[in-house]
Amino acid sequence: MTETDDRKPRSDEARYDPEITSEFAIPKGLDVSPSAGESETTSEFAVPRGLETPQPPAAEPEGSAFSVPSTYSSASAPGAFTPATGVPLVSLVKDAPWQDRMRTMLRMPVTERPAPEAVQREEEGGPAVPRVLDLTLRIGELLLAGGEGAEDVEAAMFAVCRSYGLDRCEPNVTFTLLSISHQPSLVEDPVTASRTVRRRGTDYTRLAAVFRLVDDLTDPETHVSLEEAYRRLAEIRRNRHPYPGWALTLASGLLAGAASVLVGGDLIVFFAAAVGAMLGDRLAWLCAGRGLPEFYQFTVAAMPPAAIGVAFALAHVDVKASAVVTGGLFALLPGRALVAGVQDGLTGFYITASARLLEVMYFFVGIVTGVLIVLYFGVKVGGKLNPDAALIINERPLLQIAAAMLLSLTFAVLLQQERSTVLWVTLNGGVAWTVYGAMRYVADISPVASTAVAAGLVGLFGQLLSRYRFASALPFTTAAIGPLLPGSATYFGLLSMAQNEVDKGLVSLANAASLAMAIAIGVNLGSEVFRLFLRVGSAGKRRAAKRTRGF
Repeated sequence: MTETDDRKPRSDEARYDPEITSEFAIPKGLDVSPSAGESETTSEFAVPRGLETPQPPAAEPEGSAFSVPSTYSSASAPGAFTPATGVPLVSLVKDAPWQDRMRTMLRMPVTERPAPEAVQREEEGGPAVPRVLDLTLRIGELLLAGGEGAEDVEAAMFAVCRSYGLDRCEPNVTFTLLSISHQPSLVEDPVTASRTVRRRGTDYTRLAAVFRLVDDLTDPETHVSLEEAYRRLAEIRRNRHPYPGWALTLASGLLAGAASVLVGGDLIVFFAAAVGAMLGDRLAWLCAGRGLPEFYQFTVAAMPPAAIGVAFALAHVDVKASAVVTGGLFALLPGRALVAGVQDGLTGFYITASARLLEVMYFFVGIVTGVLIVLYFGVKVGGKLNPDAALIINERPLLQIAAAMLLSLTFAVLLQQERSTVLWVTLNGGVAWTVYGAMRYVADISPVASTAVAAGLVGLFGQLLSRYRFASALPFTTAAIGPLLPGSATYFGLLSMAQNEVDKGLVSLANAASLAMAIAIGVNLGSEVFRLFLRVGSAGKRRAAKRTRGF
């Protein structure tokens, strides 16, 4: 190679001459033979040779969240494992009423409920689940529309489902909606059905018939097929009311007359209050026939008794005009809805309780509106009505007890009760007024406490009579609390407000609200005290609802 060639720039081929190497090349004499299948070019992030990493196990195939884990073995299962059929952790007394047995299970968590009893009504291929749920909803609809409490409605629905062998059923009752869900097993989709309650009517005869049907369904010795249950339910819905319309109008008049005697009225007041209540009842029926809401029906029905009382005051007739108005209010106060609303609240059904109490408030506002309109114009034209007459009540024990029993009897007729229950509820009402009068007028105890104790006895005896006759407790308690309703306190509160004495009127209305709450709580407490003596549950007691911890 010449000197001239050395000065020439190197070509690209010369740069890649195999004899010319890089400083990073492997020196000669160091032989590193690559393993079979391994690439000569590696990354600095490659795992060094000789370091083996454990491979993760293959993932389980995707399945249901309720499927048994692959690591589970029935031979080594823990003792606390609950099978799908359930473990009877609580043994219910078989001869206890179905209401208490079903209520006890509803108040348990689902995992603690005992296994269902042996199915007595198995048909070919098992029970038809949609039809059983439909029958359950129809029975619940009649009970809720008849004024039954939400907990008792759920207990009846639960009893119907279990009588046909449907386990894992969850009924849900609100003021206007019934729903029930049934899940055949933990890995199957639930079946849910619902029904809306659009119309409500007071008919305790129909209510008692529904209770007898549920009692027959839960009786293991009685076989009632689905078709037979549907037939009986259709007959219950088609049954006519036991009392005609004229009997109801007459009963409302006698109820108002008996209430006027309770607050000190005489014979003239009795007939005046009766006439006013019957006129109000007919006007309410006329408004109902025209499709007016119940608010306006109560408003119109409250006007005639108030108008007759104001007419007596304007004519300066020597009678107790306030007793006429008070008697008319007794026939309108919604005691049934009030008791049911407070009972739902005490048993944890707060949405239904709020709706019921809101309904009571609307009815009460309607009554207040009707009475205030008449009293306002009566005061403007010179009517002299004395609010202090509330403090002057003649003590006539025998006459008042008779009036209280007549009031309970007529109230039972208005509620369309069975004729066989009218005598019992009449006696229960007489006992309630006797206890109230002894505590209020003889022992001089506060009216709220006297009312609560008397209502508690009404609830206790009502539960006793209902268990004796295997029926609902409502027909034996609702009419019996009629003599205890705060009609006089309501009237005198409205009268004070009409005379521009707002503070005094609000105090009287607050007293009326306290008496109403005392009635509702007393009835519920009496029922609960009676149930405490029934052997229901593992410890001989009925389990209470555990929905909150108190904070």
